Parts: sequence; structure tokens; C-alpha cells
Amino acid sequence: MTNAMIPDYRAFLDKKRLEDVASGFDGEPRNQNLFDFQRAIVRWALRRGRASIFADTGLGKTLMQTAWAEEVMYHTGKPVLILAPLSVSHQTVREADRFGIAPITYVRNDSGIDDTPALWITNYEMIERFDLSRFAGVVLDESSILKSYDGKYRTRIIEACRQTPYRLSCTATPSPNDYMELGNQAEFLGIMSRVEMLAMFFTHDGGDTSSWRLKKHGAVKFWEWMSSWAVVIRSPADLGFDGSRYDLPPLRLVERHVDAGNIGGDLFGGCAMTLTDQRKAKRASLDERVKQCADLVNSTPGPWLVWCHLNDESDLLAKAIPDAVAVAGSDTIEHKERAMDDFADGKLRVLISKPSICGFGMNWQHCHQMAFVGIDHSFEMFYQAIRRSWRFGQTMPVDVHLFLGASEGLILENLKEKEQRHNEMSRRMVDYMQDMMQKAVFGATIEKSDYTRDVARGEGWEMHLGDAVEVVSEMDEAIIDYTIFSPPFASLYTYSNSDRDMGNSKDADEFYRHFEFLVSELYRVTKPGRLLSFHCMNLPTLKQREGHVGLRDFRGELIKTFVDAGWIYHSEVCIWKDPVTQMQRTKSLGLLHKQIKKDSAMCRMGIPDYLVTMRKPGDNPEPVTHTNESFPVQKWQRYASPVWMDINPSRTLQFACARDNDDERHICPLQLDVIERAIDLWTNPGDLVLSPFGGIGSEPYTALKMGRRAVAVELKRSYWEVAVKNIKQAKVGTMDLFCALQEAA
Repeated sequence: MTNAMIPDYRAFLDKKRLEDVASGFDGEPRNQNLFDFQRAIVRWALRRGRASIFADTGLGKTLMQTAWAEEVMYHTGKPVLILAPLSVSHQTVREADRFGIAPITYVRNDSGIDDTPALWITNYEMIERFDLSRFAGVVLDESSILKSYDGKYRTRIIEACRQTPYRLSCTATPSPNDYMELGNQAEFLGIMSRVEMLAMFFTHDGGDTSSWRLKKHGAVKFWEWMSSWAVVIRSPADLGFDGSRYDLPPLRLVERHVDAGNIGGDLFGGCAMTLTDQRKAKRASLDERVKQCADLVNSTPGPWLVWCHLNDESDLLAKAIPDAVAVAGSDTIEHKERAMDDFADGKLRVLISKPSICGFGMNWQHCHQMAFVGIDHSFEMFYQAIRRSWRFGQTMPVDVHLFLGASEGLILENLKEKEQRHNEMSRRMVDYMQDMMQKAVFGATIEKSDYTRDVARGEGWEMHLGDAVEVVSEMDEAIIDYTIFSPPFASLYTYSNSDRDMGNSKDADEFYRHFEFLVSELYRVTKPGRLLSFHCMNLPTLKQREGHVGLRDFRGELIKTFVDAGWIYHSEVCIWKDPVTQMQRTKSLGLLHKQIKKDSAMCRMGIPDYLVTMRKPGDNPEPVTHTNESFPVQKWQRYASPVWMDINPSRTLQFACARDNDDERHICPLQLDVIERAIDLWTNPGDLVLSPFGGIGSEPYTALKMGRRAVAVELKRSYWEVAVKNIKQAKVGTMDLFCALQEAA
């Protein structure tokens, strides 16, 4: 019989589902210069209200973002502000006028801005001079540039726009493995904080806590979520439109190796292996690289972009190329703007600068010749610099000359490897999102059903495939004699991509709201005076996720959850774990011996397991009794110890055959020693034992082997199928721990 709480539970799941509600309006862009795919994207972004357009260079991002801003202005009757990199502001003003957008005015502060409808644009550097709450909408042009600023600056932009109802972030196709950038975009739009995104979809391996990767089970869920608020296109064909007119011309990379001699002490044939050696190599070849580049530029007519890495390179190039102007970081804003505008207008033949200064946003299709006199390991800077000229709309082959010292080959090889990874991951990202983006842009719904029910039964046991909350809610009241389980570790491990998986929670609050539904149902089905035990550990905190390195009292939080639901905190035992094994598996900073020498204030002890037991109030109608023969004093003293030192961590059911390809590190089966002791101490033969997180069946298997009855629930089918096999083995009195061999037979 379905419990009355189920409607509330399903309402919670609906809220948990990652479907950000559209906050915009239906509107048809009035600008007639939009191509079909651009019009569809702008219409979608208006309906979303807060969205991201990740469109590759030359796909008309400026037209789309200004058309969006114009419609927001007319719809709200209020001003809209565009934030852009230096000098891109002037380019945007010119292009908006060319495309018939309402006039856009460049400003450096908001002193002349009132509440009347108008479009304004300024540079990111000027944001401190603006009250962004005055605007109905804000556009971030080349929003990936936020990575160039420190965390305080990014936070300032995000916080300043929090009350702005309409927000649009635009950039070229983002790096698919730069998840921090995607987190910045989502947080700016108010969809999800970067911390929440990391907790829900990502994990890290070992001690490298700054390197995050998608949880394997989280991949589909992540791209599905991202497609609800972002459009990522490399070509109109990605959205089902004709992309033939967007074929790029050839890109010709010409490597020009400069012989500046060996930098000394080098065992790798002149290839600088360390960063120090690479800096020495740059200095050693500086004069020759500048000379050869200047000779080429001076002897070849037409506009040139010359990119450098060091200030000395810029200074020497400016002297060696008479008709060149250099733009350096120390120059005034006026000088930077004038030089870039003059180059765009054809008044300046040669522009010299660093990619970090002039490499974002500018449309310099009139130029098809560029040179790199200095490079570093940043593929994004290298890619962005090339795309100023090599972009859709360019009619000429683009020649890129790389002037490299003989010892700088390692840097170039690194860039080539990063390019291969970028291209492959970009392709995979669009492939993942293509169908979902098309459905979002064209208004179709994503049909998905990832929840099924099933049950296997035998003599004295039931193994349910389903959601523990719903299955337990269907049980009769006060029928369970004892419950034992290991709960999901609040996003530390995610076992499936289902919203019903408690590990799929964006933060601790959502996890506990989900878990509380189960705790109250467990209380209802447990007999008065009987017990429930959960196995857990305290959880490490991470700087990128929680903001600090330390521990979280997960054990205490779980105890409080049960006590709040009416349970009595009955007892607990600490289970010793080997800190050396933990260190080898996690590479945790606090357990590394070298940290003793560096700063032992960051050292800590290993994290033990706990078996915490709760009791339902009331008199136990069927006392659990033992004899001196079945429970001698020596055995009782071992069980009664507050610390169990003799639990064999390797004595678990075989789980390798339950793993999916997308499973993370391990399934975490509960040790059989722990289950046996708990069932032995707190149940009678024939008692009914419940495991709401059945996994591969460790708890029901042990209960049946010990002459009890068992009922268990598991959400994931691959685990459930293995659990059923294990339980059947328990009933016939045998168990082959190497179930993979059984499968092969």
C-alpha cells in the first residue's frame, strides 16, 4: 500500500531534476540580417532569459548577442549593457550599425545612463564604474576572458549581475576540458554555482585535487544539463542547418627553426626540458628570431599580425619593423584602442602584441599573414590568436609562421598535443549535446525514463530493483527486526545518473533532504525497541569544492538526521583502517610523510569507519536472546570493544562483475565481518533483516547464511542482478567469490 508521503517525495524529485526553468519571453528577433541558424539561437536565448552562446569564430556571435540585447531592451523598456574586451567594444559598435541594430554607445562609466531604453557597451576593465543592477540585461562578450582575471574579479562580475533579470554570455567554443570555465558561465547565469557543479558531476583522482574530471556516470547527465542553458556550435550543421558556406580556408603552419646554439648542459639534443631551460632558450635565440621575423615581414607586402611572448621581443620587433605599432600591457587604454582600431581599419599595416592583450574577440579577416616570435604552453592563447584571422568569412589561406629557437621544440610539441586533445574533445562535446541542443532550441522536450521496477524472490528473501524510498514506503508498518546498510556518501561516489540516486546531489542540503524521506520510512517499518545500523566514515573536504582542506563530520550529521526523525542514538563502534593503504589510494596531503618535513600542521590521522546503531523507542516485543554457549564472555568482550581492530577489509563479496564501464573507483561493499557481528548480536534466527541500499547483496547474503530472512533494495540494475546471484548462492550454502569465473563458465 503506497504511503501518503509519496506525493511529497515525487515533488522533491521533480525539483531535484536538473531542468532550469526558463526565465525569458517568447519573441521573434526583428533584425532581418540574421541567418536562419542565428535567428533560431537568438529566439531560444530570449526564451531562456539567461543563456550562453558558444559559437566558433565567424559564426556571427556579435550579431546574435546585439540582436538579443536589442530585443531585451524593447521588451523591458530599460537599458542593456554589453561588457567586452578592450577595443572589441568599438568593433561591436561598428558591426551593430552595419547590421541595423539599434545604436550602441560606448561609455566608460554610468554617469550619463538613466532608465530609458538604450544599448550601452564598455570594457571589462571599467566594471567598477558601473552599477549593474540598473540594467535589465547584461551581455558578457568573449566571456572566457574571465579566466584571465583573478577569482576576486570573477566573483565581482557574478555578484554584480545577480539581480539582473536577463543575462547572456558569449564566447567561441569553450575548451571542453576546462570545466572551471563552464562553471564560471553557469554561475554567472545563476543556474548553479561552480561548487555545486563540481559536487554533482565531477571527481578527482588521488591527491591532484585541482584536476577535476567528469564522473563517468555523470557525463550524460552533465551534457544534458549544459544543453538546457548553452548552445555549442562549430558549424550551423550542428543544429541541423546548412553549413556549407562556413567551410574554413586552409591554415598553413610554417615552422622556422632558428639556430642559436646549444644552451649548455643539455642531454636531449638541444631540446629544453625544464621551464628554466626553456626560458634560457628563449633568451639565447631572441635576437635571431626577431631578425628573421622582421626580414620576412618587411619584405612581404600586406597586413601582418606579429605575436610575441616577452616584452623584449615586442620592443625589438617594433624597432626592426618600421611601419609596425606595438601594443603592450603597460600602454594606456587610449593607445591600445587606437592601435587596434587603426589595424582593423587598414590604417596600420603591422600590429605587434601578446595574445593575452589582443588575442580575444577582434575580427581581423583582412589579414591573412601572422607570425609568432614567442610562444608559451597556453594552447588557448595560441588558438585565440590564430582565430583573429582564420575564421568563417576569411577568403584567403592563412599563413602562420612560427619562429622557434632550436631548444623550444618541447613547447611546440606540447601545443600540438593540446590541439589534438582540444579538437577531439570539442567534437565529442558537440556530439554529446547535438540532439539535446536541437530539442532545446526548437522547443521539443527530451523524453527520458531511467527508472524501472523489478523484484526477485526466493525462500525467505526478496531483492527489489527500485528506489529505496518508494519500496520501503510500500512495506507494512513495524515488520522489520533489524536494518543494516552503508548509505551513499553524499556525492563522494555516484553510482548512477538517476535523480533517485542520493549521491546525485548538488550539495549536502539536497542530499539530506533526500535521505530524510528514507529515514522516516525506516522508522515506520521498524518494530518498537529494535535497531538499525549504518556504516559510514567522515568525509574529506576539498579546497575547490568546500573552500578548504579538512574533514566533514558525516557521521555526526547522519546521527542528527536519525535523532531528528525520532530514533534514539544507541551505540557505535570505530573500525580501524590502515592509514598507509589510505595514503596509497588517495594520495591525501595530510597522510603523506613528506608533509611532516614541509609543514606538519597540515598532517592528520587516517579516517576510520564507524558502525553507528540507532534504536526505535518502545518495548521490544520479541527480545533478542543468547546463551553462554553461543555468546561466551570472550566473544562478548570482543564485540563490546569500542574499537574493532580485527576487521578484515578484504573480506567482501566479489564485486568486479557488477561494475559497469562507467563505474567510478569502487562499489564499496560492506565487510562481511561487520555484517556478521551485527546480525549475530542484534537479531534472532528467523528475524527479518532489511538493507535499503542492497548493492551486490552483502547484507541479505549474510542474513540468509546466518538463518535470518532478508529484504533488500537496489536502484542500479547491474548491481541488482549480481545481488540476486549472490543471494541464490547463499541459499544453497556455497559462494564462489570469483563470480567473474562463473560468468565465463
